[in-house]
Amino acid sequence: MFDILHKETFAAETYLMDVYAPRIAHSALPGQFLIIKMEENSERIPLTISDYHRVRGTVTIVFKAIGESTKKMAEYKEGDRFADIVGPLGKPSEFATMTAEELRKRSFVFIGGGVGIAPIYPQVKWLNDHGATADCIIGARTKDLLIFEKELAEVSNLYVTSDDGSTGRKGLVTDVLRQLVASGKQYDEAVAIGPMIMMKFATKTCEELGIRCTVSLNSIMVDGTGMCGACRVSIGGKTKFTCIDGPEFLGKDVDFDEAMKRQAMYNNVVTRKQLQAEEKAEGHKCHIGGISEETFDKKKRVPVPEQKPEIRAHNFDEVCLGYSADMAIMEAQRCLHCKNPQCVEHCPVSVNIPDFIARVAQGDFAGAAGVISCESALPAVCGRVCPQETQCEGACVMGKHDLHFSSQSIPNGHKVAIIGSGPSGLTCAKDLLSMGYDVTIFEALHELGGVLMYGIPSFRLPKDTVVKKEVESVRKLGAKFEKDVVVGRTITIDELMKREGFEAVFVGSGAGFPMMLNVPGENLCGVVSANEFLTRNNLLFAYKEGYQTPNYVGKKVAVVGGGNVAMDAARTALRLGAEVHIVYRRSEAELPARVEEVHHAKEEGVIFDLLTAPVEVLGDENGWVKGFKCVKCELGEPDASGRRSPVPIKDSEFVLDVDMIIMALGTSPNPLIGSTTRNLELNRKGCIVADEVGTTSRPGIFAGGDAVSGAATVILAMGAGKKAAKAIDEYIKSLH
Repeated sequence: MFDILHKETFAAETYLMDVYAPRIAHSALPGQFLIIKMEENSERIPLTISDYHRVRGTVTIVFKAIGESTKKMAEYKEGDRFADIVGPLGKPSEFATMTAEELRKRSFVFIGGGVGIAPIYPQVKWLNDHGATADCIIGARTKDLLIFEKELAEVSNLYVTSDDGSTGRKGLVTDVLRQLVASGKQYDEAVAIGPMIMMKFATKTCEELGIRCTVSLNSIMVDGTGMCGACRVSIGGKTKFTCIDGPEFLGKDVDFDEAMKRQAMYNNVVTRKQLQAEEKAEGHKCHIGGISEETFDKKKRVPVPEQKPEIRAHNFDEVCLGYSADMAIMEAQRCLHCKNPQCVEHCPVSVNIPDFIARVAQGDFAGAAGVISCESALPAVCGRVCPQETQCEGACVMGKHDLHFSSQSIPNGHKVAIIGSGPSGLTCAKDLLSMGYDVTIFEALHELGGVLMYGIPSFRLPKDTVVKKEVESVRKLGAKFEKDVVVGRTITIDELMKREGFEAVFVGSGAGFPMMLNVPGENLCGVVSANEFLTRNNLLFAYKEGYQTPNYVGKKVAVVGGGNVAMDAARTALRLGAEVHIVYRRSEAELPARVEEVHHAKEEGVIFDLLTAPVEVLGDENGWVKGFKCVKCELGEPDASGRRSPVPIKDSEFVLDVDMIIMALGTSPNPLIGSTTRNLELNRKGCIVADEVGTTSRPGIFAGGDAVSGAATVILAMGAGKKAAKAIDEYIKSLH
C-alpha cells in the first residue's frame, strides 16, 4: 500500500521520498503532516507533508537522518514499503481557507531553516497556484545543506542565506528579513518553519517589525489524533494539542522554552525495558490454574486462579489465569436457573446467560460459546473487562461469562461504514454483517481493536490471544477493514456517503481525548496523560526489547485519578520498576474503579494516597518534574455527580516526592468528526447527541459508545453498537 516510488538524497543526511498514499494525497492541504510507522516494531514518526500529487496519489516527505529511527528510514529504497502511514493530520494553513481576493490583498513572507524548508514549499506553491506571490527566505549552515532552492525559486521571490557565506547572503534568515523591511518591503503575514530556536527568534524579529508571525510546531507525538496528549504545548497560557489545534500557531503566543524542553523529553532516555529478552511473543497465553481443593459449596464461588502479586508485579502476563474445565463446570453448577433471570435483563447486550451457563455446566464449551456469541461480538473481551459486579452479577446471586462466533448471511447490496474498530464499532459491524450488509470499518491507528488494544494492558486483556482473535472473527464474517484512516482528516463522513456510496455511517470512535488538571507545571517533562503512557506500552510495546518507541518511566510515579484507567496506568508503571502512588481526592468508597482492579493494585504494591488533591507540579532547572504539591482533603456535601465533594483542609499542603506524573482524569470525544461533519449536533462536552438507538441529528449518521456517552465501559459501548445496528437496518429498509 505505502510503496516508496521515488527517493533522492537532497543534502547531507537529508532525504526526499515520494510515497504512494492515495487517500492522504486526495485530502492533503498545505501545513498538514502525517505519521509513518516503518515496521511492526517501529515507533510512529511525525513528518510534515512536503508536497502531494492528487492524480498520482503520492505524498512527498523530507527528513534528516539524525536518530536511530530516521537513520533506519534512510536505508529504505525505491520499491520498499512502509507498514503504516496515517494522515493528513492537523489543521491546514490558515490562508488555505481564504478567498482569492483576500489572498491578493495580503503580502506573505516565508522563513525556512534546515529541514523546515521542505514544508514551506507546498504552502508557497499553493499560494502561487492561487494567484498570490510570496517572498521566501531560506537558510542553512552551509550551501550543501540547502534544499528545495530550485523549486522555491520557481514559485516565489527567493532569498538565500548561509551561516558561512558559501551561498547567498551571509548571515541569519532574520537578518535578511530586517534588510527586506528596511528596503521598503511590507508584509502582513510571516510563516516560520524550522528548528524551534529559529522559530523563536523569527517570532521575536517579526514582533519588532510589526509582522504577524505563524510558526509550525513539530512536537513529540504518538498517535497524531489528539488521543495521547504527548504533543501538548502552552499557547497564550493555555494547553493546546499540536496535532489537533495546530500544528500552526501564532508565534507570539507560543511558550518556546517549554516546548523545547518537552521536545527533548524522550531523547537519550535510558528506558527500563525490564522484561527478559526471551519474553513470550505477545501471545500472553492464559495458563490454566490448578483445581481448587476446597469443599464445593454452591454458596461460594470458585475462585479464579491468579498470578501471585509478587510475580505479576514484574511482568505483563495476564493476571487472571482462567478456569480449568473442571473448575468452570463446578462454577456453572452454582446457577439457580431462575424463571425470571435478572442477569439477562441487566446485560447491556442481552446475552442468554442461563443457557450459556447450562451448557458450561454440561461440559459443552463449544455450545456455550455459540450461545454467548449470538449476542456478544466480543465474548472473550467481555469476560475479562466487564464490570460484572454491577451488571449481571449485581442483579443475580451468581454468574460468569466466556467465548466465540456465527456465520455469514446473504449479501443485501447495501453499504455501511463503521468509524472506529473498538467495542461499539465491532459489535455494530457484527450484527450488520449477520443481516447481510457490506460493512467497512475505518480505524485511525495501525492496529485494530480501539481501546481494547491501546487502553487496556495485556495483563488484563491479552492482545494476540483475545483481542486480535475477536477482530479476526468479525473479519471472517465479511467485514472489510481500513487502518490508518482518520475520519475528519483523511476523509470526511460526507465524502464517505457521497463519494464512496455508504448509505449509513456508525460513529464508534470512542472518547480518547485526554483531560488535564490545569494546574501550574503540568506541561513539565515527566507529566504525561494516561492515554499516552498506556498507548506507548500497550499498543507500541515501548517496554519490550526490539521495539523502537521511546518510553520514560520515573523512579517514583504519581497517578492522578481513581478510575480503571488510573489503575491500569499505576499497575503498568509498577511493572516497569517504579514506586507508584494513586492520588485521589475522595475516599476509597468513592473510587470509580472496579473493586477487583483496586484489590489487584493494592496486592501488587500500589500506594493509595486518598483524600489528596493536586495543587501544583514542581520542576527543576531543566524543566523536569521534581515533586508534586498536594493538599489533604475531607469530604463535604455531595456534588452534581452525587458523590461527596472533597474540601481542602487548611494548612495541610505537602510535597509528594515523585519524578513522573500520569494524568488519568478521564477523556472526551475527539473533536475531529464533530467539527468536519455538517449539522451533526454535539453537546457542551463535545459528545455526539444521539437517542437511545443511536440516531443523530443527521439522517443516515448513527453514533454510540463513548463518542456519545463519554468514557464508559466496554459492555455499554457494545450495547450501544447493537442497538444502532438494528436502527441502521430499519433506516436503510425505509429508503427502499
